[in-house]
Amino acid sequence: MSDKNALIQPDRGQKAIAIHLVDKDGLDDFLKERTPAQRAALAAQRFEAEGYDYAIMPDGEEWAVAAGVANTADLSSWCMSKLAKKLPAGTYRRIGGEPGAAMFGWITGQYRFDRYLSEPDEEGPRVLLTGEPATIDAITAEAEAVMLVRDLVNTPAEDMGPAQLEAEAENLHKAYRAEIRVTRGDTLEHEFPMVHTVGRAASRSHAPRMIELEWGDPKHPKLAVIGKGVCFDSGGLDIKPGSGMLLMKKDMGGAAHALALARLIMQDQLPVRLHLLVPAVENAVSGNSFRPGDVLKSRAGISVEIGNTDAEGRLILADALARAGENEPDLIVDFATLTGAARVAVGPDLPALFTRVDATAEAILAAGKAHDDACWRLPLHDGYREYLKSEVADINNAGSSGFAGASTAALFLDKFVPKDTDWAHLDTFAWRPSDKPGRPKGGAALGLRAVWHMLKQRYDKRDR
Repeated sequence: MSDKNALIQPDRGQKAIAIHLVDKDGLDDFLKERTPAQRAALAAQRFEAEGYDYAIMPDGEEWAVAAGVANTADLSSWCMSKLAKKLPAGTYRRIGGEPGAAMFGWITGQYRFDRYLSEPDEEGPRVLLTGEPATIDAITAEAEAVMLVRDLVNTPAEDMGPAQLEAEAENLHKAYRAEIRVTRGDTLEHEFPMVHTVGRAASRSHAPRMIELEWGDPKHPKLAVIGKGVCFDSGGLDIKPGSGMLLMKKDMGGAAHALALARLIMQDQLPVRLHLLVPAVENAVSGNSFRPGDVLKSRAGISVEIGNTDAEGRLILADALARAGENEPDLIVDFATLTGAARVAVGPDLPALFTRVDATAEAILAAGKAHDDACWRLPLHDGYREYLKSEVADINNAGSSGFAGASTAALFLDKFVPKDTDWAHLDTFAWRPSDKPGRPKGGAALGLRAVWHMLKQRYDKRDR
């Protein structure tokens, strides 16, 4: 696609096509102010100021756009996204106000995943002007982070294995002078035994590893960000049906979120000591696959009975959570495409949020609501811990009941987080099953902006 940095530009009075945003309450007044030719054009296109509705009208020797929005005084991130996708290439200006939050969706609305197309779309960019140039960098950074998640998730597993996730971390290491450590082979088996076990059946080119980055002043609050990096999930010996594997390239969506969030943190110079952890594996099938009934040791010293090899994400996250806890962080946040149960509970749009601390949950929920990235809190209910009991080990990785699958998965993770540590777990889908303005079908960042703005509010006390 076009250069994302060019899609929002300062308004210096340059020639631009006018966009008039109109809500239903203001439609009558808007029509009264139009010329007879403009009213005729709007009537011919049956423009009624419905959300995402738009119409073209004459404007002197040029043309202009009327676009319907829910509320002109409170623009959503997505209200101009359809325009950014449908209008011809050119430069545009909102008349009667600033585009505000809509600038984010203006950028993401022009996203295309064309890596594998022999003839990618060559149409030019739609540029939006703003009289608030100080906001451009922050909004562009957020949009680029969201589109990084999309790119990583949309890439097929053959080209997005553990080595490619490592390469993305290397890019961050070089760009922001972070410290990087990648653990593989015999050392991985010793230090992160469950990561090794889950990934050991994969081919050498997709061998498992633990990827860690550390960045920032050690005197600042310690923040651990973890992302589940299962680059393809066959289900292991508890193999998925073919239909269940179709979207499994997205099972590294948690890692994509974590990498994108780490980039936002470092790019913004957020005053934290960041510890990024990405356990990267492929859950494959071969003669050395781990088996149902096996008992695995973990980094935390907790023994785990395998009730289901398709519940592998929580195993690799457990080792990562244990490692993160060793640094005694102020906060741990993890992202994972962890359970189908979360999708049954809250659908594809809402990440299921689990926290120990109510204030942390409330801050994430509020940030998500304010930035069009809603989450929904589900319970860490102690009564469900009994579903994870094992007769031969400290815990079973699969619940014994068909109830509360997302909560039992979160409770499994909770066992590996040090006591009294503030921790947030987002069980995210990382995928959109259908197109929405600014949010195309495919890889999706769900919960990323909510967590990012929570972190900004929690840690950024700098005067800007």
